[in-house]
Amino acid sequence: MSASSDDARFMQEAIRLGLLHLGQTSTNPSVGCVVVRDGAIVGRGTTAVGGRPHAEPQALAQAGDLARGATAYVTLEPCSHHGKTPPCAEALIAYGVARVVISVTDPDTRVSGRGIAMLRDTGIEVDTGVLEKEGRRSLAAYLMRQTKHRPYVTLKLAISADGMIGKAGEGQVAITGPAARAEVQKLRAETDAILVGIGTAIADDPLLTVRTAGQEARSPIRVVLDHDLSLPLESKLVKTAGDVPVIVVAGEPPLFDNSEDDDFAGRRAALDAAGVEVVQCNPYRPDELLPALASRGISSLVIEGGAKTARLFLEAGLVDRILLYQGPGTIGAGGIETPVTKADMPSGFAHMGTFTFGDDRLDEYEREF
Repeated sequence: MSASSDDARFMQEAIRLGLLHLGQTSTNPSVGCVVVRDGAIVGRGTTAVGGRPHAEPQALAQAGDLARGATAYVTLEPCSHHGKTPPCAEALIAYGVARVVISVTDPDTRVSGRGIAMLRDTGIEVDTGVLEKEGRRSLAAYLMRQTKHRPYVTLKLAISADGMIGKAGEGQVAITGPAARAEVQKLRAETDAILVGIGTAIADDPLLTVRTAGQEARSPIRVVLDHDLSLPLESKLVKTAGDVPVIVVAGEPPLFDNSEDDDFAGRRAALDAAGVEVVQCNPYRPDELLPALASRGISSLVIEGGAKTARLFLEAGLVDRILLYQGPGTIGAGGIETPVTKADMPSGFAHMGTFTFGDDRLDEYEREF
């Protein structure tokens, strides 16, 4: 619908609130809600860390008696079913709001349209589709898992001025500066899981946690594609699996002879003992892997390394957003060529903007779904 300037302004604030807890609300979406009376916001709410309470009851409680006759702006259709908490639609009705403005209709079959019907059946005016494009972007991970039964996938690459993402045999190579790296930490903190291939896990021995002070608890689940269970027990990932979850995606055990079977079983037992979850599913089939991750409550996934893993997901058509960080330095001989550049972006991706972080540049691309 065509939103009025006031509707757009208040919905934008609801969307901003919803973004605050990205990656922290478990399988629930991070929703934002504002309650407005006489042109002023009297209540604000964001889905709480862990997924409950929802945004609407928090905003309504803050508004109190001022909610009666007010307008509530919410990024996602209010829930209409009884789960671990009462329906948000019932809360809006009980507080006596006169109007509810919704950005995105919930695709969850327990809700889809029912929340809107509940509100309208009691005489509440309901408008939908206000800033829907922006609302869908803010809820992309939740919507992807609900509609496609897989996580929303972001590919993040740091590229040198000569088109390289690393140097063979040298482990981690600093391509971008501190400002860009801080932005990557923010990305990790908003994401459910982060994925690398076994080559990167061995060569770089990364932690893949959030290193921003005070944000360490927001570290994502670490996922490694490791067909033969080659991840070293002394790696940082394995040693910290008891603090931040690690999932290793392995293929089926070898079928050649008993000694190889025993080796595989032994490596798996050692990883199990270290607290690593081993998932046996073809690590070279993203179409099989992603639903397996979604079944574990993972709605958003960032791919951070390396080139082979990036190509695997790109060729499968299972990347939804691409973040290209460009540094000013060069790598030269022995460099590992980037799997994608601005000049050869896959079809279907739209350029969403260019941002600068110190001497570095970020170009963001998204695919509509």
